[in-house]
Amino acid sequence: MESTETDPVATVDDTDTGARGANVSGPVFRRGGWSTDPTTGELQLDERSALRRIAGLSTELTDITEVEYRQLRLERVVLVGVWTEGSVARAEASMAELAQLAETAGSEVLEALIQRRDRPDPATYIGSGKAEELRAVVLATGADTVICDGELTPAQLTALEKVVKVKVVDRTALILDIFAQHATSREGKAQVALAQMEYMLPRLRGWGESMSRQAGGRAGSNGGVGLRGPGETKIETDRRRIRERMAKLRREIREMKTARDTKRARRTSSGVPSVAIVGYTNAGKSSLMNVLTGSGVLVQDALFATLDPTTRRAELEDGREVVFTDTVGFVRHLPTQLIEAFRSTLEEVTGADLLLHVVDGSDTLPAEQIKAVREVITDVIRESGHPAPPELLVVNKIDEVDPVELTRLRGLLPGAEFVSAHKDLGIDRLRTRLDEVLGGLDVEISVLLPYTRGDLLARIHADGRILRSEHTENGTRVQARVPSSLAAALSGYAHAGTAQA
Repeated sequence: MESTETDPVATVDDTDTGARGANVSGPVFRRGGWSTDPTTGELQLDERSALRRIAGLSTELTDITEVEYRQLRLERVVLVGVWTEGSVARAEASMAELAQLAETAGSEVLEALIQRRDRPDPATYIGSGKAEELRAVVLATGADTVICDGELTPAQLTALEKVVKVKVVDRTALILDIFAQHATSREGKAQVALAQMEYMLPRLRGWGESMSRQAGGRAGSNGGVGLRGPGETKIETDRRRIRERMAKLRREIREMKTARDTKRARRTSSGVPSVAIVGYTNAGKSSLMNVLTGSGVLVQDALFATLDPTTRRAELEDGREVVFTDTVGFVRHLPTQLIEAFRSTLEEVTGADLLLHVVDGSDTLPAEQIKAVREVITDVIRESGHPAPPELLVVNKIDEVDPVELTRLRGLLPGAEFVSAHKDLGIDRLRTRLDEVLGGLDVEISVLLPYTRGDLLARIHADGRILRSEHTENGTRVQARVPSSLAAALSGYAHAGTAQA
């Protein structure tokens, strides 16, 4: 008779939500041993998976009066894009990414159309003929939303909606909707709300009497008693309220930025090296952080699964401590509203000693991913005025890459490390490489520490590497390699100086 005992390793299931190693039932092996307690990331994933959008809610324009004054309800959608430059593969990859974004937002993709044009049509984005064809596709598929692969002007949105007779959403609104769903911290929610309002402000509109102009002051020959009002339309009132709310959110974000800067300064003064994990969305940054630090941050096979930066400490192979920070993912044509709103979060990059740039090796265009990420990072670093930290490329998901393509990537990115956070491949080599890179950033010092400053000696042991030490009657003479921040703190005890308490 076969045994019915449950293998604890076999209880790990990651097929329900598409998460790679995130949906866990039963005991799981973590850094501290076997554990049955769910991690914070697993709890967040269960909560996120429990939220499902209600199907059947129509978004036909005939059923609503004010389109902009409600959250997006994406259910059955048709995608449409304009191919202006690049190869066919690049255009198809862009539409595939748009489909992933739509599915992450909770919609079902029914059809996709691409039009080859020199530039988007200024009136309807895709031209009048293609718009009529799109209307036929909407009727044939029963779609209730059209998603455009680009940022549309308010006039383009209005004109295209009049033709297709359903709600039209552009790429920017779609990404903002995903961010609104996934934001969990107070700062993250405030940043997303600010970005949404910046996007919505020039696009407010409405129909019917709710937007009619009120008489102000003297009502005129057609007015009379009861018609004198503030002289504002409802849309002007809404815009004023949005501007007031935006000003309040900016003040709140500035206050939260002060607290974040204080924490960052405290980490910097400790002398512990800081590594910022950056990369394209869904490249496996959180999975890699879990492997390197043994933490349980949220991991999900979805775009923009992680928005709030998470910081964890870990030990390198030589015993030194290092701080890893998981940052928000990037995407091609990331909305400028999000870059501005998440400026304080992205500043984690500027204060890092090393950028761990994670690339999805299974993507059809990994070079495009690298380019998109570097463009955003360059803009942030340029505005901060700080020198750019060194970068270490890490190609993830090599277990999903064809051997021929993997060989091509190794030739294309000779200085990169190739790993699989899911299968734990190449992680030991990455740790060794981190030792070498961070060790190369250290400064060699020679100091004479008085015996009353045992705290500084302990910091040298914890954060640096002692090359030689000697106890003398005046104190401990130490020669070591330490981070530059710690070297600055030890400058007053240089070897040529006198040890003073």
